[in-house]
Amino acid sequence: MLQCRAGCGACCIAPSISSPIPGMPQGKPAGVRCAQLTADNRCAIFGDPRRPTVCSSLRPEPEMCGSDRAQALQWLTALEAATSDV
Repeated sequence: MLQCRAGCGACCIAPSISSPIPGMPQGKPAGVRCAQLTADNRCAIFGDPRRPTVCSSLRPEPEMCGSDRAQALQWLTALEAATSDV
């Protein structure tokens, strides 16, 4: 199983999240850093029951993560655009 890349945080920036997040009660828009993303790009509420289900269910995959953070951001941004209602 692929592990999250240290210092990446792409999945906490690129996608929108419609469910409440501590510090972001309305969720977050795409392209905005999650309030729970630490300075070293780690989830501050990893393993916490307040973490949104969508975040807990997301698993790193080679296609999504690419070879570096820039590729991960690009892939997730494209996925967000393809699945956006707007």
